[in-house]
Amino acid sequence: MTSWMTNVVFGLFFLLGLTGLFFFVLTRGALLVRGFSSAQNSAKSHVYPLYSNMRLIKLVDFQPVISAILLFQYSTLVSKIVEGLGATNLKGKKVLVTSCAFGNVIPRVVDAAVQSGAHSVVIADIIDNELEHARGKLGHHPGKVAYVEDNATAMTQQAGCADANVMFFLLHELPHPLKIQALREAGRMLAPGGKLYLAEFHRPEVPLLRLLSWTYFKVFEPFGLALWDTHDPVNCLTEMGGWTCERSTYFFGNFQVITATKH
Repeated sequence: MTSWMTNVVFGLFFLLGLTGLFFFVLTRGALLVRGFSSAQNSAKSHVYPLYSNMRLIKLVDFQPVISAILLFQYSTLVSKIVEGLGATNLKGKKVLVTSCAFGNVIPRVVDAAVQSGAHSVVIADIIDNELEHARGKLGHHPGKVAYVEDNATAMTQQAGCADANVMFFLLHELPHPLKIQALREAGRMLAPGGKLYLAEFHRPEVPLLRLLSWTYFKVFEPFGLALWDTHDPVNCLTEMGGWTCERSTYFFGNFQVITATKH
Protein backbone atom coordinates (compact mmCIF):
# COMPACT_ATOMS: atom_id res chain seq x y z
CA MET A 1 0.00 0.00 0.00
CA THR A 2 1.40 3.39 -1.03
CA SER A 3 1.89 6.18 1.48
CA TRP A 4 -1.04 8.25 0.17
CA MET A 5 -3.38 5.26 0.44
CA THR A 6 -2.16 4.68 3.96
CA ASN A 7 -2.86 8.30 4.79
CA VAL A 8 -6.36 8.09 3.31
CA VAL A 9 -7.19 4.93 5.29
CA PHE A 10 -5.76 6.43 8.46
CA GLY A 11 -7.72 9.64 7.83
CA LEU A 12 -10.97 7.73 7.36
CA PHE A 13 -10.51 5.74 10.56
CA PHE A 14 -9.57 8.91 12.42
CA LEU A 15 -12.71 10.67 11.10
CA LEU A 16 -14.92 7.72 12.06
CA GLY A 17 -13.35 7.58 15.50
CA LEU A 18 -13.81 11.32 16.01
CA THR A 19 -17.43 11.09 14.85
CA GLY A 20 -18.07 8.17 17.21
CA LEU A 21 -16.53 10.08 20.11
CA PHE A 22 -18.66 13.13 19.28
CA PHE A 23 -21.89 11.14 19.38
CA PHE A 24 -20.84 9.20 22.48
CA VAL A 25 -20.11 12.41 24.40
CA LEU A 26 -23.51 13.81 23.47
CA THR A 27 -25.48 10.60 24.07
CA ARG A 28 -24.57 7.84 26.49
CA GLY A 29 -21.50 9.62 27.84
CA ALA A 30 -23.64 12.57 28.88
CA LEU A 31 -26.14 10.27 30.58
CA LEU A 32 -23.34 8.59 32.54
CA VAL A 33 -22.18 11.97 33.81
CA ARG A 34 -25.74 13.07 34.51
CA GLY A 35 -26.25 9.95 36.62
CA PHE A 36 -24.02 11.49 39.29
CA SER A 37 -26.06 14.68 39.49
CA SER A 38 -29.43 15.60 40.97
CA ALA A 39 -30.86 15.85 37.45
CA GLN A 40 -31.00 12.06 37.18
CA ASN A 41 -34.49 11.97 38.72
CA SER A 42 -36.07 14.58 36.46
CA ALA A 43 -38.58 13.76 33.71
CA LYS A 44 -35.93 14.72 31.14
CA SER A 45 -33.00 12.83 32.68
CA HIS A 46 -33.01 10.22 29.89
CA VAL A 47 -32.94 12.85 27.10
CA TYR A 48 -29.61 13.26 25.32
CA PRO A 49 -28.09 16.78 25.23
CA LEU A 50 -27.98 16.30 21.46
CA TYR A 51 -31.76 16.78 21.45
CA SER A 52 -31.86 19.72 23.86
CA ASN A 53 -29.36 22.20 22.46
CA MET A 54 -30.56 24.03 19.35
CA ARG A 55 -27.05 24.49 17.98
CA LEU A 56 -26.37 20.77 18.23
CA ILE A 57 -29.74 19.95 16.70
CA LYS A 58 -29.01 22.13 13.67
CA LEU A 59 -25.45 20.78 13.43
CA VAL A 60 -26.54 17.13 13.23
CA ASP A 61 -29.94 17.25 11.54
CA PHE A 62 -28.92 16.86 7.89
CA GLN A 63 -30.84 14.34 5.84
CA PRO A 64 -27.76 12.50 4.42
CA VAL A 65 -26.32 12.11 7.94
CA ILE A 66 -29.59 10.86 9.40
CA SER A 67 -30.10 8.47 6.49
CA ALA A 68 -26.59 7.07 6.94
CA ILE A 69 -27.19 6.44 10.66
CA LEU A 70 -30.17 4.27 9.70
CA LEU A 71 -28.12 2.50 7.00
CA PHE A 72 -29.95 4.41 4.26
CA GLN A 73 -33.28 2.82 5.19
CA TYR A 74 -34.72 6.08 6.51
CA SER A 75 -36.79 6.93 3.44
CA THR A 76 -38.17 3.40 3.19
CA LEU A 77 -39.28 3.39 6.83
CA VAL A 78 -40.94 6.79 6.57
CA SER A 79 -42.63 5.76 3.31
CA LYS A 80 -44.22 2.77 5.03
CA ILE A 81 -45.81 5.08 7.60
CA VAL A 82 -46.82 7.63 4.98
CA GLU A 83 -48.47 4.90 2.90
CA GLY A 84 -50.44 3.78 5.94
CA LEU A 85 -51.67 7.30 6.62
CA GLY A 86 -52.48 7.78 2.96
CA ALA A 87 -54.61 4.63 2.90
CA THR A 88 -56.63 5.77 5.92
CA ASN A 89 -59.66 8.03 5.84
CA LEU A 90 -58.66 10.77 8.27
CA LYS A 91 -61.28 13.30 7.20
CA GLY A 92 -62.05 15.58 10.13
CA LYS A 93 -59.81 13.57 12.47
CA LYS A 94 -56.68 14.29 14.48
CA VAL A 95 -53.21 12.82 14.03
CA LEU A 96 -50.65 12.80 16.79
CA VAL A 97 -46.86 12.70 16.37
CA THR A 98 -45.36 11.55 19.67
CA SER A 99 -41.83 12.94 19.92
CA CYS A 100 -39.95 14.80 17.22
CA ALA A 101 -37.31 13.09 15.11
CA PHE A 102 -34.47 14.26 12.89
CA GLY A 103 -34.76 14.15 9.14
CA ASN A 104 -37.87 14.78 7.04
CA VAL A 105 -40.23 12.37 8.78
CA ILE A 106 -42.36 15.13 10.33
CA PRO A 107 -42.95 17.10 7.09
CA ARG A 108 -43.78 13.88 5.26
CA VAL A 109 -46.13 12.65 7.98
CA VAL A 110 -47.90 16.01 8.23
CA ASP A 111 -48.28 16.19 4.44
CA ALA A 112 -49.72 12.67 4.31
CA ALA A 113 -52.11 13.31 7.21
CA VAL A 114 -53.44 16.57 5.73
CA GLN A 115 -53.82 15.01 2.29
CA SER A 116 -55.85 12.22 3.90
CA GLY A 117 -58.21 14.82 5.32
CA ALA A 118 -56.92 15.22 8.88
CA HIS A 119 -58.42 18.21 10.63
CA SER A 120 -55.30 18.76 12.73
CA VAL A 121 -51.88 17.33 13.55
CA VAL A 122 -50.46 17.62 17.06
CA ILE A 123 -46.69 17.34 17.39
CA ALA A 124 -45.68 16.60 20.99
CA ASP A 125 -42.21 16.52 22.48
CA ILE A 126 -40.71 16.92 25.94
CA ILE A 127 -38.05 19.34 24.62
CA ASP A 128 -39.18 22.78 23.51
CA ASN A 129 -36.18 23.24 21.19
CA GLU A 130 -37.20 20.10 19.29
CA LEU A 131 -40.64 21.61 18.75
CA GLU A 132 -39.11 24.87 17.54
CA HIS A 133 -36.88 22.95 15.15
CA ALA A 134 -39.86 20.96 13.83
CA ARG A 135 -41.81 24.19 13.38
CA GLY A 136 -39.01 25.46 11.15
CA LYS A 137 -39.48 22.47 8.83
CA LEU A 138 -43.18 23.21 8.33
CA GLY A 139 -45.20 26.30 7.69
CA HIS A 140 -47.22 25.38 4.63
CA HIS A 141 -50.16 24.03 6.66
CA PRO A 142 -51.41 27.15 8.50
CA GLY A 143 -53.90 26.38 11.24
CA LYS A 144 -53.47 22.62 10.86
CA VAL A 145 -50.45 21.92 13.10
CA ALA A 146 -50.14 22.39 16.86
CA TYR A 147 -46.91 22.08 18.83
CA VAL A 148 -47.25 20.84 22.40
CA GLU A 149 -44.55 20.38 25.03
CA ASP A 150 -45.53 17.02 26.50
CA ASN A 151 -44.02 13.83 27.89
CA ALA A 152 -44.57 10.68 25.83
CA THR A 153 -44.73 8.61 29.03
CA ALA A 154 -47.32 10.85 30.76
CA MET A 155 -49.19 12.79 28.12
CA THR A 156 -51.67 15.54 28.92
CA GLN A 157 -53.72 14.77 25.80
CA GLN A 158 -57.25 13.51 26.37
CA ALA A 159 -58.05 9.80 26.08
CA GLY A 160 -59.21 8.80 22.62
CA CYS A 161 -58.26 12.17 21.15
CA ALA A 162 -56.42 10.87 18.06
CA ASP A 163 -57.13 8.47 15.23
CA ALA A 164 -53.49 7.95 14.32
CA ASN A 165 -50.29 8.24 16.32
CA VAL A 166 -46.76 8.19 14.87
CA MET A 167 -43.83 7.21 17.10
CA PHE A 168 -40.57 7.28 15.13
CA PHE A 169 -37.47 5.81 16.83
CA LEU A 170 -38.38 6.85 20.37
CA LEU A 171 -38.64 3.59 22.34
CA HIS A 172 -34.99 2.56 22.01
CA GLU A 173 -33.93 5.71 23.89
CA LEU A 174 -36.29 5.21 26.83
CA PRO A 175 -35.43 3.28 30.01
CA HIS A 176 -37.34 0.00 30.00
CA PRO A 177 -40.21 0.95 32.38
CA LEU A 178 -40.76 4.10 30.34
CA LYS A 179 -41.06 2.04 27.15
CA ILE A 180 -44.14 0.36 28.61
CA GLN A 181 -45.55 3.66 29.83
CA ALA A 182 -45.09 5.25 26.40
CA LEU A 183 -46.93 2.36 24.73
CA ARG A 184 -49.75 2.56 27.27
CA GLU A 185 -50.07 6.28 26.67
CA ALA A 186 -50.09 5.72 22.92
CA GLY A 187 -53.03 3.36 23.38
CA ARG A 188 -54.87 5.64 25.80
CA MET A 189 -54.82 8.55 23.37
CA LEU A 190 -56.08 6.55 20.38
CA ALA A 191 -59.77 6.23 19.62
CA PRO A 192 -61.08 2.71 18.95
CA GLY A 193 -59.94 1.69 15.48
CA GLY A 194 -57.08 4.16 15.63
CA LYS A 195 -53.63 3.16 14.45
CA LEU A 196 -50.22 3.44 16.05
CA TYR A 197 -47.35 3.64 13.54
CA LEU A 198 -44.13 2.73 15.28
CA ALA A 199 -40.70 2.61 13.62
CA GLU A 200 -37.78 1.11 15.54
CA PHE A 201 -34.70 -1.05 15.51
CA HIS A 202 -35.17 -4.83 15.30
CA ARG A 203 -33.00 -7.89 15.90
CA PRO A 204 -31.03 -8.47 12.66
CA GLU A 205 -31.23 -11.83 10.93
CA VAL A 206 -27.61 -11.87 9.71
CA PRO A 207 -25.09 -12.82 12.46
CA LEU A 208 -22.48 -10.25 11.41
CA LEU A 209 -25.03 -7.44 11.28
CA ARG A 210 -26.40 -8.63 14.62
CA LEU A 211 -22.94 -8.41 16.16
CA LEU A 212 -22.38 -4.92 14.77
CA SER A 213 -25.80 -3.79 16.00
CA TRP A 214 -25.17 -5.31 19.44
CA THR A 215 -21.87 -3.40 19.65
CA TYR A 216 -23.54 -0.17 18.56
CA PHE A 217 -26.23 -0.50 21.22
CA LYS A 218 -23.77 -1.40 23.95
CA VAL A 219 -21.71 1.70 23.21
CA PHE A 220 -24.32 4.29 22.27
CA GLU A 221 -27.86 3.09 23.00
CA PRO A 222 -27.89 0.64 25.95
CA PHE A 223 -31.69 0.80 26.26
CA GLY A 224 -32.14 -0.39 22.68
CA LEU A 225 -31.16 -4.04 23.04
CA ALA A 226 -34.32 -4.80 25.03
CA LEU A 227 -36.31 -4.27 21.82
CA TRP A 228 -34.83 -7.56 20.61
CA ASP A 229 -36.45 -9.62 23.35
CA THR A 230 -37.88 -8.49 26.70
CA HIS A 231 -39.40 -5.27 25.36
CA ASP A 232 -40.24 -6.22 21.80
CA PRO A 233 -43.02 -3.70 20.98
CA VAL A 234 -45.32 -6.26 19.38
CA ASN A 235 -45.04 -8.58 22.38
CA CYS A 236 -45.59 -5.69 24.79
CA LEU A 237 -48.72 -4.51 22.96
CA THR A 238 -50.04 -8.06 22.68
CA GLU A 239 -49.59 -8.61 26.40
CA MET A 240 -51.46 -5.38 27.15
CA GLY A 241 -54.39 -6.64 25.11
CA GLY A 242 -56.71 -4.72 22.82
CA TRP A 243 -54.34 -4.49 19.86
CA THR A 244 -53.90 -6.12 16.45
CA CYS A 245 -50.32 -5.73 15.25
CA GLU A 246 -48.64 -6.03 11.87
CA ARG A 247 -44.87 -5.92 11.62
CA SER A 248 -42.71 -5.25 8.56
CA THR A 249 -38.92 -5.64 8.79
CA TYR A 250 -36.22 -4.11 6.61
CA PHE A 251 -32.53 -4.48 5.77
CA PHE A 252 -32.09 -8.09 6.89
CA GLY A 253 -34.37 -7.52 9.86
CA ASN A 254 -32.39 -4.60 11.29
CA PHE A 255 -35.38 -2.22 11.30
CA GLN A 256 -39.12 -2.56 11.75
CA VAL A 257 -42.33 -0.64 11.22
CA ILE A 258 -45.27 -1.78 13.34
CA THR A 259 -48.83 -0.87 12.50
CA ALA A 260 -50.93 -1.52 15.61
CA THR A 261 -54.71 -1.10 15.47
CA LYS A 262 -56.55 -0.41 18.70
CA HIS A 263 -59.69 -2.49 19.26
